[in-house]
Amino acid sequence: MLGNFFIGLREGLEATLVVSILVAYLVKTGRRDRLAAVWLGVGLAVAVSLGFGALLSFTSAQLSFQAQEAFGGSLSIVAVGFVTWMIFWMRRAARSLKAELHGKIDAALAVGSLALAVTAGIAVGREGLETSLFLWTAVQATGATTAPLTGAAAGIATAAALGWLLYRRAVTLNLARFFTWTGGALVIVAAGVLAYGVHDLQEAGWLPGLDNLAFDVSSSVPPDSWYGTLLKGVFNFSSASTWLQVVAWLAYAVPVMVLFLIPARARFVAPAAPAPSAPSAALGATTSGSATNTPAPSAPAPPAPAPSAPAPPAPAPSR
Repeated sequence: MLGNFFIGLREGLEATLVVSILVAYLVKTGRRDRLAAVWLGVGLAVAVSLGFGALLSFTSAQLSFQAQEAFGGSLSIVAVGFVTWMIFWMRRAARSLKAELHGKIDAALAVGSLALAVTAGIAVGREGLETSLFLWTAVQATGATTAPLTGAAAGIATAAALGWLLYRRAVTLNLARFFTWTGGALVIVAAGVLAYGVHDLQEAGWLPGLDNLAFDVSSSVPPDSWYGTLLKGVFNFSSASTWLQVVAWLAYAVPVMVLFLIPARARFVAPAAPAPSAPSAALGATTSGSATNTPAPSAPAPPAPAPSAPAPPAPAPSR
């Protein structure tokens, strides 16, 4: 449930930020008459996302056991790929997202309300489709129907509340740190979904090693216990995991976490300013806030000597 809460919170906040930027830009530019097109696009995106989740559930229910395992395992791997791409894309595009959306809004306004609705629908629908796919795989992994959906709904509701407060400027949120922490949590969740997908493909006969267990702690961590259920719901932990599952978990979690955290940590460390050279320090040549340092002006030339007083006139000759 907690893992699905993180999914709903992060994906929901991304969609909420997009909608907030769209609405704020239209309000500030005096285009309130186009807000209906934005909400139409958002509503269509939500409907398509819910329909996609229902289609996945209906399709899997019509398949045989092996086909269900193959279908679920394949979609689990696809979901992990989408979530990984989303994590890194949001970290890279967070700073330029506002300017990018403003450019798309201007282009859509020049075409018409339908183009604006499509722009809003695509921006929100991408998050919705990713959420539907990832939640469907989480439901299949945990074997439950209510707990993952409840956690995701709570995360989306929290994201909507935070988005509204940010829009009203009632709270301040360090988005860089927020996406770093939630992104790191989603890497762990995605690693568990990947391991579950590998197990599904093993049960479908697509991958070998179903009987080669790396560990079996079912006696210490019963799957039906409260802590076994908690580990299963948060990390997709399996009390009996195959070697291929363990290798897949490590091969994904370790390098992805390293690649995700190293650049994020470097952004919070300000580079040390180089010490100015002696002539520059003496003359105050460096100017703060400029892109390039202008050369120090040369010392002013000494003033020219004042002209000497004119000689007194010669005395007149005596007569």
